[in-house]
Amino acid sequence: MEFSVKSGSPVKQRSACVVVGVFEPRRLSPAAESLDEASGGHLSALLRRGDIEGHIGQTLLLHHVPKVLAERVLLVGCGKEREVGDKEYQRIVSAAVTHLNDTGSMECADYLTEISVKGRDLHWKVRNTVEVTRGALHRTDQLKSQKDDLRRPLRKLTLMVPKRSDLPNGEAAVREGEAIAEGVMLAKSLGDLPGNICTPTYLAKQARAMAKKYTPLKVSVLEKAQMEKLGMGALLSVSAGSSEAPKFIIAEYKGGKTKEKPIVLVGKGITFDTGGISIKPSATMDEMKYDMCGAASVLGTLTACAELQLKCNVIGLVPSCDNMPSGEATKPGDIVTSMSGQTIEVLNTDAEGRLILCDALTYSERFDPDVVVDIATLTGACIVALGHHASAVMGNHPPLVHELLNAGKTSGDRAWELPLWNEYDEQLKSNFADIPNIGSGRDAGSITAGCFLARFTKKYHWAHLDIAGTAWVSGAKKGATGRPVPLLTQFLIDRCKTKSTSKK
Repeated sequence: MEFSVKSGSPVKQRSACVVVGVFEPRRLSPAAESLDEASGGHLSALLRRGDIEGHIGQTLLLHHVPKVLAERVLLVGCGKEREVGDKEYQRIVSAAVTHLNDTGSMECADYLTEISVKGRDLHWKVRNTVEVTRGALHRTDQLKSQKDDLRRPLRKLTLMVPKRSDLPNGEAAVREGEAIAEGVMLAKSLGDLPGNICTPTYLAKQARAMAKKYTPLKVSVLEKAQMEKLGMGALLSVSAGSSEAPKFIIAEYKGGKTKEKPIVLVGKGITFDTGGISIKPSATMDEMKYDMCGAASVLGTLTACAELQLKCNVIGLVPSCDNMPSGEATKPGDIVTSMSGQTIEVLNTDAEGRLILCDALTYSERFDPDVVVDIATLTGACIVALGHHASAVMGNHPPLVHELLNAGKTSGDRAWELPLWNEYDEQLKSNFADIPNIGSGRDAGSITAGCFLARFTKKYHWAHLDIAGTAWVSGAKKGATGRPVPLLTQFLIDRCKTKSTSKK
């Protein structure tokens, strides 16, 4: 898919299609008004006839509009003009792209960027259009023997900006959008793969392939024997029941100065989670292939980072294994020793994510990090608290938490802070070990999981993203979302800008 930026009148675009908006009730956008005036009222006549009302997502494709150079004009419903927010704009763009892709318009000039979106500027609209377009065209048929190949799919989208002076800003937005979309697509593709293909070994192979593609990226992988030597007893307790070898992936992106402290991203990489001996119910257990979406988001963010050539140092850590029941599996009541030396009573083997993360968080110390952010599909309780709209954020450093929240607002990949107060830590007590792997009772399950992780992050600034509700969708449109790659990439972009500004 090719994206470009251009300025000019919709009447003069020699394109397969020009895309313009229609607001409720049957009111043309400025670009549509230009076409209407040139065509002698052709569009307004259709509106008077009731061919399109302007509801969000409505589309009407017109051929050979008089006095217009484009072969087609696509009218897209935009709803009420003053009520277009982030999600409404994304629905508008998605509807337009889907229609274009299905109707043979291989390239088009898109004037939807002129729509006013509450609190958003041109840069955001252009970047978001690129991201949404790539998402709308994404297919989950990579393992199907018969694919639905379109004869004339959409191949080129020209994003129109008001003035020539807007071109540099628009081009920068396209670059960001393409980089983020590339990272999101990788995270989606990895997430959607089944557990018999996307194993810890497969994830390691994909990380090594990234290192071959991007020069600033270096990848190394710790094997089981090395993890044993390091004392990663918590991580290895989770992999004990599986025939798949665990892997600990270390991906180092060096875009900043040599002595500059790195940002460490830690992604939970459980490539399939049965729950272990504390086995999950069978309904929707197939979706536990998505328990590695934290790992996928780290690899996706590093991809976006490399595509943008960001001037910062980022390290991605991916502890990866299966959680399976067998004669060798860890049992409820077993006590294991983490890399930090803290002992953990495993009261529930389905609370395994925090066990692999705690050793990775301890391993993070050796990089003398600026900050550490872990990303995990950690708790079903997070879905109860926030649903599927926002990821949860917790941390031991309020400025870092606020950075992530602001990155979520800017990118549209929203997050919400949950408290990490000492009162919740009281639920983590064991008679037999330093800490249990679950809190007492069902209350505040997401927060007590955060409190557990906080025990292993005393030596640096840390934040935790629980993406259990946002990493994938269920039902008829089942699939990975690629979140929170947009949030994390924006977080890195913002950090690079802040660093650049502070040097001036």
